Amino acid sequence: MKEKTPVSLDVTHTTLAVIFIGILIASSFWILHPFLIALVWASVIVIATWPILLKLQALLARRRGLAVAVMTIALLLILLVPLTLTILTIIGNAENIVSGVKSITSFTLPMPPQWLERIPLEGGRLAAQWKAFAALSPEQRSALLTPYAKDVLEWFVTQAGSIGMTILYFLLTTIISAIMYANGEIIREGVLSFARRLAGPQGESVAILAGKAIRSVALGIVLTAIMQAALGGIGLFITGFPAASLLTAIMFLLCLAQIGPALVLIPAVIWLYWKEGALWGTILLIFAVPTITVDNFIRPVLIKKGADLPLLLIFAGVIGGLIAFGVIGLFIGPVILAVTYTLLKVWVTGTIRGDEAGSSSE
Repeated sequence: MKEKTPVSLDVTHTTLAVIFIGILIASSFWILHPFLIALVWASVIVIATWPILLKLQALLARRRGLAVAVMTIALLLILLVPLTLTILTIIGNAENIVSGVKSITSFTLPMPPQWLERIPLEGGRLAAQWKAFAALSPEQRSALLTPYAKDVLEWFVTQAGSIGMTILYFLLTTIISAIMYANGEIIREGVLSFARRLAGPQGESVAILAGKAIRSVALGIVLTAIMQAALGGIGLFITGFPAASLLTAIMFLLCLAQIGPALVLIPAVIWLYWKEGALWGTILLIFAVPTITVDNFIRPVLIKKGADLPLLLIFAGVIGGLIAFGVIGLFIGPVILAVTYTLLKVWVTGTIRGDEAGSSSE
């Protein structure tokens, strides 16, 4: 008859095992901490563009190495280079922006229109503030507005980090993405095996559904922002608008943040009508209207193509992610909320529809 193991030994063994595993996890996180942002960014990019890699590989006689090289170059040209140039442009023009704010304060501000005071509730207060601001001298306006401009620019520079570190993160993201492209099937099978270990067959379906959510969010936000910034930038360059490259970079970030390009294009159209006449103002207006409205049609289609996600969730994700994680949070925030929403929805309903989970070959 076998002797029973004392309970105290079992507790000691279990406690030591848990402590040892915890130490390993903490040490691994500590070692990988410098690479986590690039790793998360690369994972989002690879998941979003994996179907494109498979189609490209089929066109190149199933040569994975050549397909990975093409995707890596395309990644640099389409996503990472524009993001890098956007940050460098805004940081490089920080002093010019502050100087522009100072020059704006020299303009004579007219008295508020009569209709402003007739607006219910807030009309009187807005008109009073307008009059108070118009009564200030140029020096007083400059002293009032310049600190706000400096605070915004300093906040952006802090979030974006140093120029060298930002470029390093982008290059590291590209390298990790190339490795993931080359070993995508192995990584995917490892993730699915881990999900099956946690929750059985349903865990695998949930992992596939989470991947679709990541893909739809990334494509919906990034592609829409690129299209809007490119279209609006073309209009600015054609009309010869001052600092067109800087304004295009700002539009790109505003589109990523789900604010839209209207904050740039509407004042630009007004300025052209005032300074250059109706011809150039109308030309920019022709570009501005589709630029401002195109996201209402394209983004929902791209997002809902992969997963049924509410746009309010996407908006909260990009704003919250930007505040919590900086520039990279524009991508991480909505992806985290999308995955959380998807998993919570599956947990509440207890079922996964076949059209949502999709096949395991995706």
